[in-house]
Amino acid sequence: MIAVLAVLAVLVLGGAATYLLGRDDPAPVAGSTQPSDPGAEPSAAASAPDAPAATAPAPASSADPRFVKAGQCVRNEGPAGGKPKLLISGCGAKTYQVLRRFDGATSGEKDAQAKCAKVDGYTNWYFFDSELDTLDFVLCLKQR
Repeated sequence: MIAVLAVLAVLVLGGAATYLLGRDDPAPVAGSTQPSDPGAEPSAAASAPDAPAATAPAPASSADPRFVKAGQCVRNEGPAGGKPKLLISGCGAKTYQVLRRFDGATSGEKDAQAKCAKVDGYTNWYFFDSELDTLDFVLCLKQR
């Protein structure tokens, strides 16, 4: 009887581990993001990934804004008037070009505004504030 219970426990725990490891979760967001123009429709330039807080980093994605570099463009896939969701995309109409990226700790909206104020031509800003300051970043964007 003990052997049967032990085998059953191993199967249940193995199945749970397989399920949890096989899920394709969206990128974690552990902070808040604010558009530079709160009354405007959320834009990729002023948006943040729309996902729940997580303790471990999600797998890298070619469209994940955590990996965007200066010169690349992003678009907002979030709902109008809702939380913005940025995705790396080709540059074109209704996209935002990343003029400058600041990696490292950010304290939020005021910090993002202060950093981007020094960037010529920016129209919007975006920040990602995580519990781990090494994952934080600010993007200074220009609407195309």
